[in-house]
Amino acid sequence: MTLRLIFVRHGLSSFNKEGRIQGRNDLSVLTREGQLQAEAAGKIISSIPIDAIYSSPLQRASETTKIIIEQHQSKIQANYTDDLLEVNLGTWSGLKKEELKNLYPEKIAIWDNEPKELSIKREDGTEFQPIKELLSQAENFLKSLFTNYSNSKKTILIVAHNAILKCLILKLINEPSKGFRRLKLDNTSISICNIDFNSWEDRQVQIQCLNNIAHLQPSLPKKNRNKRIILVRHGETDWNRQGRFQGQIDIPLNQNGKAQAQAASDFLKNVSIQKAFSSCLSRPRETAQIILKEHPGIEISLKDNLKEIGHGKWEGKLESEIKSDWPDLLKKWKTLPEEVQMPDGETIKEVSERSITGWIEICNNLQNDETALVVAHDAVNKTILCYLLGLTPSEIWMVKQGNGGITIIDLSDKESQPDQITCLNITSHLGG
Repeated sequence: MTLRLIFVRHGLSSFNKEGRIQGRNDLSVLTREGQLQAEAAGKIISSIPIDAIYSSPLQRASETTKIIIEQHQSKIQANYTDDLLEVNLGTWSGLKKEELKNLYPEKIAIWDNEPKELSIKREDGTEFQPIKELLSQAENFLKSLFTNYSNSKKTILIVAHNAILKCLILKLINEPSKGFRRLKLDNTSISICNIDFNSWEDRQVQIQCLNNIAHLQPSLPKKNRNKRIILVRHGETDWNRQGRFQGQIDIPLNQNGKAQAQAASDFLKNVSIQKAFSSCLSRPRETAQIILKEHPGIEISLKDNLKEIGHGKWEGKLESEIKSDWPDLLKKWKTLPEEVQMPDGETIKEVSERSITGWIEICNNLQNDETALVVAHDAVNKTILCYLLGLTPSEIWMVKQGNGGITIIDLSDKESQPDQITCLNITSHLGG
């Protein structure tokens, strides 16, 4: 069966605004700005048929849910469940981070670098590990959801909090190492996962988008680290439209692809960009050129190691033709891509190795406070994003990359912390 899960974080709360730790207490409420954010998210979601809504009962989340339902103008009743409560941070709740740094400097270092390993005290004085407990809570909720919708194709809206939503997403993608710090979720951000499953153990997950705030102003998350990379997949080609495997054949953008690149340019026109990199093939290069019309004077550095996967004998063929000649290999490509050697082409491991090499070269090229545009291809972007998410190249189908889609990565300035996926596969500028 198929589930589409739409995750929304609550609007800006009073504790968010004051810089206080919220945790599981219910003292924090939506600010006026948070209410307006919820209205904006609700308007976007109103175009999507929703089959069920689940929400945290804490008032900052429940009020966000009620505002979204009002905008949706549907008769759906929300299911309020304690399985969506925010992380329990015990005696930390209500304190500001500066206060915590003074009181618990060693524990704050653990929280910043590997929150899963943090142990703190409950109000009754007993020690516990809040993120490990929350991951277990997230798994219980998802297993219950899978059971409730095991024989149906449904779209489920889930409104909750930063930490629990991260844990839900991490559980879906098998909880990669240091995963909690790899993701960012802003107030009223929209994230979508598509899941095909027979059971909890037998599930295929695709992240369609993460942390989309295109309905807000500003429409991209605030840059909170020194270096940022904007990763874009090239616009559409005729072969994309026809469903042909392109690989390293140099197919140009079609008119729709040029329009997609122009839409990305409009979306990014107010973003400060200092450097640009592209695959050496013409479709990403032209996409980059169109985007950079709003940023004159930036030269595009072409990188051969960012070119698309070599499909070998599959290049230029429709999937139906490949299915006729290589049925078993095509089936394995869709389920176990790491085991496939393309006929006269590449393996996904080879693509991953050269793509990551190119990515690291770009990262090392950036100076503090610089933002770079990088335009490449579907398989290349997916292998880079698997690397950044802590996944393996075999898990490329977990990541969606639409033509003209925009992904933003903020690079870590600390060796102990991973780079952060600030948003993934934003396509709102393309309509719908």
